[in-house]
Amino acid sequence: MHSIAKRHILREFQRDYNSVMQSMITMVMVSDMDRSVRFYRDTVGLKLRFQSPDWTEFDIDSSTLALHSGGVPAPPPDKERYAGRASIGFNVENVDKVFEELKSKGVRVVMPPTQRPGEGIRLAVMLDPDGLPVSFSQTVSH
Repeated sequence: MHSIAKRHILREFQRDYNSVMQSMITMVMVSDMDRSVRFYRDTVGLKLRFQSPDWTEFDIDSSTLALHSGGVPAPPPDKERYAGRASIGFNVENVDKVFEELKSKGVRVVMPPTQRPGEGIRLAVMLDPDGLPVSFSQTVSH
């Protein structure tokens, strides 16, 4: 098969594949479902879709945050950035306000709102009950 034909087939596959992928589910392993639901629903303010002892989902526009039980508590976070790990983040209108509200509710702080040079955002990072970094970013003018 000619390389032009291969490229055409690959483009068609990618176009079809991308049209199927319409939303994203982010799954977070948690060690205590009730505690994590309280954090994401009551503290952060996410809209609960449904809750069960093993699987819980929150609506976030076209995305879903899913909590999966059975996780083992992780050691405290360190400065290393390990490959294969993730954090979650939310875009907000006012990162300073969100930060102060969450801090007043006792959410652990990793980084207060900080201007990120060259990125066009102010970013704050906090920890969920299991120590997962959760970032809150606000788009700012350069």
